[in-house]
Amino acid sequence: MPLVRWSVPELRREVLARGLVATIGETTLWRWLDADAIRPWRHRSWLFPRDPRFAECAGPVLDLYAGQWQGRPLGPRDYVISADEKTSIQARQRCHASTPVAPRRPLHVEHEYRRRGAWAYLAAWDVHRARLFGRCEARNGIAAFDRLVEHVMQQEPYCAYSGPS
Repeated sequence: MPLVRWSVPELRREVLARGLVATIGETTLWRWLDADAIRPWRHRSWLFPRDPRFAECAGPVLDLYAGQWQGRPLGPRDYVISADEKTSIQARQRCHASTPVAPRRPLHVEHEYRRRGAWAYLAAWDVHRARLFGRCEARNGIAAFDRLVEHVMQQEPYCAYSGPS
């Protein structure tokens, strides 16, 4: 089984079962794994770009992320906003309220819920200022995107911009 699929408690049990150590805590085991140079549990999927013009098309976007436009650095009044959407998020409402944690009692969360339809989450990220703007919409599309843009443009410092000087 790939190491990425093991939890720290499972790894601890396996290490003890194989007799690799007499005793070990989960925190110590995690510290050892985290300090190791080879970390197979940390990986990312990647799709190799197949478009022969990929670099040409992606170049301007990557330049913006790097704070450049047409070979010149962006100024303090230049903003790079990246926007995306997540569609079909299931909106659910629990049938009963959760009970809070109390002495000798864990949090109780009701497992039954009512469906409240599907929503779209739209988000805009100011790449260089680390600001996130998000909103839920009943439907995705141009109108929903326009509302996201309007939401961003009503905020400082974006609303203070009056156009090219």
